[in-house]
Amino acid sequence: MDLRSSIYVICIVILFLATSVSANGVFRVQHKFAGRKRSLSDIKAHDERRHRRLLSGLDLPLGGNGHPADTGLYFAKIGIGTPPKDYYVQVDTGSDILWVNCIQCTRCPTKSDIGVELTLYDLKASQTGREVTCDQDFCSAMYDFQNIPGCTANDYCQYRVVYGDGSTTTGYYVRDFVEYAKVSGNLQTKPANASVIFGCGAKQSGDLGSSSAALDGILGFGQSNASMISQLASTGKVKKMFSHCLDNVNGGGIFAIGHVVQPKVKTTPLVPNQPHYNVNLKAIEVGGAVLQLPTDVFDTGDRKGTIIDSGTTLAYLPELVYNPLITQITSQQPGLTFHMVDDQFSCFHYIESVDDGFPVVTFHFENSLSLVVYPHDYLFQLREDIWCIGWQNSGAQSKDGKDMTLLGDLVLSNKLVLYDLENQTIGWTEYNCSSNVKIKDEHSGAVYLIGKHVWVHTNTSLQLSNIQHLTFQL
Repeated sequence: MDLRSSIYVICIVILFLATSVSANGVFRVQHKFAGRKRSLSDIKAHDERRHRRLLSGLDLPLGGNGHPADTGLYFAKIGIGTPPKDYYVQVDTGSDILWVNCIQCTRCPTKSDIGVELTLYDLKASQTGREVTCDQDFCSAMYDFQNIPGCTANDYCQYRVVYGDGSTTTGYYVRDFVEYAKVSGNLQTKPANASVIFGCGAKQSGDLGSSSAALDGILGFGQSNASMISQLASTGKVKKMFSHCLDNVNGGGIFAIGHVVQPKVKTTPLVPNQPHYNVNLKAIEVGGAVLQLPTDVFDTGDRKGTIIDSGTTLAYLPELVYNPLITQITSQQPGLTFHMVDDQFSCFHYIESVDDGFPVVTFHFENSLSLVVYPHDYLFQLREDIWCIGWQNSGAQSKDGKDMTLLGDLVLSNKLVLYDLENQTIGWTEYNCSSNVKIKDEHSGAVYLIGKHVWVHTNTSLQLSNIQHLTFQL
């Protein structure tokens, strides 16, 4: 069969924990902290580690911008090899490559605190597994076609990632089959696989060697040519586009690779030559009033700019933005008494409707794209009568109060977010993430309906379950 004439979808479905799913060839994705409560300090620590790594310089001679295993919020069970074995990998828009821990690994965790069985990939045990050597085009491309010191024709093509907190992952590239599900009709899929180059982790250090929230690896959806979506797109199997829709009301959602034709999504350009999904933020409006901010506060550059990142739970603003925004959103409630929870969250007693008592916050981006954040999005309930502010100050430690704006699930929930890497744009629209979307097969012109049971990727399907209200489950 000509794979170029068929449509594939990577589908991630967010289901309730009680739901059991059996679908041959479908990636089953779960919330990383499902089955256990997360404290506020857990959420903040997760984001702080991720923020620090986003800001740090990475030593990535071969593999783009991989991140440690504890930076993503979702993980998928995928099949790798022949015969296939199951691996639990994080699904993360802030990472580029797919990598899993390998049998030769030192300091790799052998058990996980989140209740999944870890597996070390064994190249020799797979009938279809092959090493990637230094003389192959993939390796040369990872080094920008420059001479690779100490890497001769038959040597393994290696990678090494150094993170800001000192954690490292080192290994080499291999090629093997990865299982996924292809869309065969409305709300229907069939098993399929593809040959993919991915990282074989041989040595971990720092947090990567810990069993706390450990997984087998990470499945990155970044912009690098080394990412799985880029590899599939280069063979014509998928469009280099993906979407996600996280439902923090019903605990459901969609993650899709492919051309979503319904609903329609307005877009804004991605900032060129950036390792993450950076966009140009122009203004912030609170309750209909535009915040008066320094003209350079949203400039892009080192430790500045605006990043869209589904792997971050909260939303982080420069100090020069954070302070006036908090003042403005609380101005309608002068009688509030704030107290700190876990020494980092501002919380208050409130028994009325937050949507009636607090203003809407609107972010305005290049190309007239707006991102509307409602009070029930940026305020989260600690208990029945206690609410906490989800906005965080990212510039409190910087001398001039400037830092990057990092927009995570706090503002992305209940929106269909579309990443179009072919046209270098990103966009979103408010959407019921428990409903369906339509994906187009660019070769046949057919349009298929994808439900919340699968996250649509023009080629594969992942299945995901999570705790209801996953972003702020306490």
